[in-house]
Amino acid sequence: MNPTLTTMIPRTIHGPDEIFIDLRGLRKRFGSQQVLDGIDLQIKHGETICLIGPSGEGKTVTMKHVIGLIHPDEGDVYVAGMHVNVLKERQMAAVRQKVSMLFQGAALFDYLTVEENVAFPLLERGLKDKAEVKRRVMAALEAVDLDEHAHKYPTNLSGGMKKRTGIARAIIDRSECILYDEPNSGLDPIGSDIIDQMIQRMQKRYGVTSIVVTHDMRSVFKIATRVAMLYRGKIHFLGTPEELRNSPDKLVQDFINGRSDVTC
Repeated sequence: MNPTLTTMIPRTIHGPDEIFIDLRGLRKRFGSQQVLDGIDLQIKHGETICLIGPSGEGKTVTMKHVIGLIHPDEGDVYVAGMHVNVLKERQMAAVRQKVSMLFQGAALFDYLTVEENVAFPLLERGLKDKAEVKRRVMAALEAVDLDEHAHKYPTNLSGGMKKRTGIARAIIDRSECILYDEPNSGLDPIGSDIIDQMIQRMQKRYGVTSIVVTHDMRSVFKIATRVAMLYRGKIHFLGTPEELRNSPDKLVQDFINGRSDVTC
């Protein structure tokens, strides 16, 4: 392991069965639409859990509850023992230092270089030691194989490189958990596979917990520790990728194999 990177990744030692994220009875309605209707999900430290299901079934909504971007109408959200949905906004800093979210477009600043984008969370928190910022930025970029592209601007990056920059920015702030919103969206098969490798690297080397919203079943079977399928506001399936593949449930099989009941 890169010795400089170990100073950037959390040193906290967790038991293999310790629950890091605990969602209890989440219900959320937008207008007349009941998006979540009683979601219960416990995620252990170091797991990579993929959220799958038809579009509009609440996958991203579920994930946004974890970081407090959305609050439930009913139910509770716990992250590392912190009761997220009762925290005031100023108290959310402790949660957001542990959990980062990688949005579909990576949400980079076009007027900043890759290096400056990755450094942004450190500067925002008031770290003024330029040498320390530089060291941590380069360690993060090395972790995602972008250290040779530090001085490029986002407009000069491929879609996959932008997403890897987003991953570097997430881990530089010592995040213990990364939330990925369709990280393979818009990428070609090779770019998609590189992102999968980055997610696996974060989990295997550094014990990062990951929640991945995706429609890419190839990716699911490659990276997931467990898979949760949402349907009509509930968790319809929860299990390992192998259990998903072998499920006798027609709804599950139709989804993972891309079959529709619609006839021509």
